[in-house]
Amino acid sequence: MGLCHPSTPEMRAQWTAAMLAQRGTYGVVTRLSHQSGVSRPTLYAWREQAEQALLQTFSPPAHLPAFSPALERQVLTVWIAHSSDRDIQTCFRALAQRGIALPTITAILQEAEQRALRYLATHMPESVRAVALDEIYANDRRGAYLNVVDVHSGAVWASVGPVAVDSDSWTLLLWEVQEHGLIYDRAVMDAGAAARAACQCIHPAMPIQGDQWHVLHTCAQLQGRLDRKVRDLRAGTAVVARQAARVAAGLRPLGRNPQTDCAAHAAHLAAAERVAEGVRYLRQELRRVLDVVVLDHRGVLDAQQRQADLDSLLLLLAEIAESADAPEQGLVRRLHQTVADALPGLLTFVAHLAHVQADLQPILGSERQALLGWVWLRRKQLGWRSAQIVAAIPVDWQAAARLLLRAWDDAVRVSTAVERWHSILRTHLSVHRTLSVGRLALLAVWHNHRVFTRGVHKGQNPLQLSGMADASTDWLVVLGYPSVSVGAAPMPIAPTLALAA
Repeated sequence: MGLCHPSTPEMRAQWTAAMLAQRGTYGVVTRLSHQSGVSRPTLYAWREQAEQALLQTFSPPAHLPAFSPALERQVLTVWIAHSSDRDIQTCFRALAQRGIALPTITAILQEAEQRALRYLATHMPESVRAVALDEIYANDRRGAYLNVVDVHSGAVWASVGPVAVDSDSWTLLLWEVQEHGLIYDRAVMDAGAAARAACQCIHPAMPIQGDQWHVLHTCAQLQGRLDRKVRDLRAGTAVVARQAARVAAGLRPLGRNPQTDCAAHAAHLAAAERVAEGVRYLRQELRRVLDVVVLDHRGVLDAQQRQADLDSLLLLLAEIAESADAPEQGLVRRLHQTVADALPGLLTFVAHLAHVQADLQPILGSERQALLGWVWLRRKQLGWRSAQIVAAIPVDWQAAARLLLRAWDDAVRVSTAVERWHSILRTHLSVHRTLSVGRLALLAVWHNHRVFTRGVHKGQNPLQLSGMADASTDWLVVLGYPSVSVGAAPMPIAPTLALAA
């Protein structure tokens, strides 16, 4: 048995490249053998391996065998249900009583990925849209998946990754969706600096709305900490009473820092309850004032009235922070700072609404706008849509009311649509660990054609809600796979076996 030569792969690559480049030149292999200390048969063998590798690299790919449409549909349908390649293989073995090779599954998925990439690059709505921008990190947090999602319909216009989360990555993604034909005039996002910088670079005048949900969620977390403090103090009331009883009986109190003054403890508990209740009330007011329509005894509030209410809210929050005890004071001040820093970005949508409400004032006075606002705020309880509200009012209001209701319906405040997409991505990432651009495109095509089975949009898919009324409800048909025949026999299923995906 021959001995392995102590050379690195880089050295062998250089030697074989030199032999291939000077093939036919007399004495090249002999001279290289003396210089490297490698025998001539070994050098010839290395040259043969390198030549075969080059030929294999530059040879045209072998023609893939044609798969039946039914098999392709079955593989893609099982994959979309959060299944890995081996899970698909297990499902076919258990449910269809047939084996399927992993290369076959991979080939079907790769072909579908290319079709999905081509489809996403050529199918964009013609109307002007509002988009939500956000990223979701992969499992190892070495990269993230950047997503552009339609705010009102939830359609995914672009999803790439894993890439670095910086302004360059976001700029390239926004340029790509523009090249594909997406037109948008508003964007909503959280406090991500990279996405904001990219938007300001590409669209300096475009309004960027801060996501209200993240701010309200942070406020709710701080409220939870205040409530836990109140619960702990209430639970400690009995302990303080027992310690006071021990002191009254002439015994030493137990514990490291015992509390024996019931009156002081009761005062501390009352102060904590007062702070928690005050913050809870102001949180409810903050949520109300940040809504699309703010209605009170003055009617529908304009931008100045809304800002005045928010300024008063911040003053009251600062007063609560000053009157709170030391443990709660830091939490309330943190809450005040969070709201104060985020407010300018959370009110971006207000300027357009105030302009529309002022323009319609000659036709829809304050009382009429207040009536429409009251109905619009309760439209879900009433089971009405904007068209039904317009149909129920006098004819001379309807044209102006239609404009006002459309402005309220189109207002953008939260990035819930992209968060819903993230919930789908997270499930697939837990299975596959990472997703290529092709797999992301395949998942986006499925999501965009998925029909809602309940709610106000029942029977429609995201593309239809985006204005593409003729969008198919079968995502595999749009990718070029034949539709299932009505009389086709279903795939045989073993009665005693369950899905193992």
